[in-house]
Amino acid sequence: MAAAALAQENIWFNKAQCEDAEKLYFEKLSGAKDAGTSSLSAQIQRARQHIKNSLECVDGLVAQSSEVDMALASKLSALELENKTLKKDTDNLKALIKSLTARVAALEGGKPAPAAPAPAEDDDDEDVDLFGSDDDDEEDAEKARVTAERLKAYAEKKSKKPALIAKTSVLFDIKPWDDETDMDAMLKACKSVEMDGLVWGANKLVPVGYGINKLQLMCVVEDEKVSIDELQEKICEFEDFVQSVDVAAMNKI
Repeated sequence: MAAAALAQENIWFNKAQCEDAEKLYFEKLSGAKDAGTSSLSAQIQRARQHIKNSLECVDGLVAQSSEVDMALASKLSALELENKTLKKDTDNLKALIKSLTARVAALEGGKPAPAAPAPAEDDDDEDVDLFGSDDDDEEDAEKARVTAERLKAYAEKKSKKPALIAKTSVLFDIKPWDDETDMDAMLKACKSVEMDGLVWGANKLVPVGYGINKLQLMCVVEDEKVSIDELQEKICEFEDFVQSVDVAAMNKI
């Protein structure tokens, strides 16, 4: 009864299969590829792209690591070279210091004389040798005498060394009043200034303009004995010839 009833009903049991078949048919007519195949191809393509990107990233890291290693190697080489240079400079400085020490010792007359022994305190009874012999006393006296002689000889040698005298070379610019000033007379007047520690040197006339010449006069002075300002004032006292006096150049000797 139930089967007969169902047989009379108008039901489409394979509707889904028919729709799928129809869809495939129209897709085939339109030239479209299979959806499952297309999805699988897309996944494979994505996987290939991912692998390619990973390989490129690894290659980049390897290249970057290689560049870093090269940079470190270059820095290490530069540091080694700098270290060798510094070591060489240090050795040169040590040799120079040793040479200068030897020269100073030679200038000072060799090794300094030994210091005189400190005198013993008379009120210290514990240091008194009650059983000392006369030979020890004579030996101590001889040592003291030799030490005193050495100290005296060293002091005399030091006193005989000439003291360095500081000197200065000065070039004066001496300007006359006009072109009618007698330059020879002005030179003679300037050189007439005499001071202890003053030595006059070369001179020449230098054109200034409009037929006027200035006198450049050189001299050497001892710094402790002659004041340059005082010397300028003495030259300016020749008012008949000198208008002004300037220091053109000054060098320590």
